[in-house]
Amino acid sequence: MKILEFTKRIVETYVRTGETVSPEKELDKEFLNRRAGVFVTILKDGNLRGCIGTYLPTKKNIADEIISSAVYAASQDHRFGPIKEEELPGLSYEVYILDKPEPVKDMRELNPKKFGIVVKSVPVSVPTGIDVVFSGYPRIKSGLLLPDLEGIDTIKQQISIACQKAGINPLKEKITIYKFSAKKYK
Repeated sequence: MKILEFTKRIVETYVRTGETVSPEKELDKEFLNRRAGVFVTILKDGNLRGCIGTYLPTKKNIADEIISSAVYAASQDHRFGPIKEEELPGLSYEVYILDKPEPVKDMRELNPKKFGIVVKSVPVSVPTGIDVVFSGYPRIKSGLLLPDLEGIDTIKQQISIACQKAGINPLKEKITIYKFSAKKYK
């Protein structure tokens, strides 16, 4: 079974029955044996209808990450109400499998077509040089933007939108930026 067919089955089963599906034996071994952050995007007639995920793995494998993210994108994205059964025929799906984020040392490393970003506000109490994404320190604000999004063509746009999503004012708050690549299925 292909990853997008699997994602569609997850959403349709959940919307119709409230049940979740089990990872398929037919999925490539990579999805059953590997861990990674995953984002599931649901589109309705080409427009965003839901998008939820994690930039680090939280489940035992990619298949379980897809199940969790697909269910939450269909039912818990605060920007939209839960998907209704009558919407199902007009939906399409994108799945992003993320590589582990890396700290950005120089803005010239960024490329919004190639890399997604995670921006984090840096709490005042964090010592200089501490990796705030992975240190366990409280994270006050955080925003993520996936790579290669339509209409986002510059590094400045990418950082601005990620900060806006997080509620960060980059002119008044210190931020840390991480980049990640992702494999996109659509």
